[in-house]
Amino acid sequence: MQNNFVVHPDYSSIENKIKSTIVNFDDYSEILGDPGRNVIKIVTIDGKKHTIKSFKIPNAINQIVYRFFRKSKAQRSFEYANRLLELGIDTPYPVAYELRTTPFLFKKSYYVSELENADLTYRELTTDFDISDHENILRSFTRFTYKLHENGVNFLDHSPGNTLIKREESGYKFSLVDLNRMEFGKMDFDTRIKNFAKLTIHESMVRIMSNEYAKCTGEDEQKIFDLMWRYTEEFQYRYYRKIRIKRRIFFWKKKYKN
Repeated sequence: MQNNFVVHPDYSSIENKIKSTIVNFDDYSEILGDPGRNVIKIVTIDGKKHTIKSFKIPNAINQIVYRFFRKSKAQRSFEYANRLLELGIDTPYPVAYELRTTPFLFKKSYYVSELENADLTYRELTTDFDISDHENILRSFTRFTYKLHENGVNFLDHSPGNTLIKREESGYKFSLVDLNRMEFGKMDFDTRIKNFAKLTIHESMVRIMSNEYAKCTGEDEQKIFDLMWRYTEEFQYRYYRKIRIKRRIFFWKKKYKN
């Protein structure tokens, strides 16, 4: 197995400690969030808390794709984090990444970043409408998204759990996580509005975001709402259709096995 380790210059003085932490990933027990395909653990490196994201070994085809033709999720996360920070967009500070490969296949990868504490994520806005500053946060979040768009950042995973929110004296700080799917470049109006599609199923929230985005852009508010709501409904339809298809597949697999 070959290891390719890249560390941020700011962390080069403790490179060996970071490497050691990755090697011992399985020994750490503090898990951040619900473990799924990928597992994130909180670890202490040189007296400071960090997160290490362990990406699942890809399927056979993608082991070849990531080995020769496409950058890994860990590498993209690291590079995109640096790019966001250069643009003045917050994200947990990138520390390092490691890739493990064979001569012909891609296997494991890890991404290390500083741990960033938050008061909530966007997800809580979709489930708790009693948050005292709910609308203020939502409007500020919409302005943050406008900033992304103006900087040519199309965050393809702009979904409820991927924006950390921290209350500060001057307002709110928004920080992006789960960065491996992004596109950079000028965004047209349609692409900008489509970027809101995964955020909420609630029409009331879409109306507030439409209103605030209209203030940012000068575009017609009703036009923005109609398009934003249409993309929201289309995404929900595709999402639940995918779930139904998976359930049918797994049902027949289970039936066949029995």
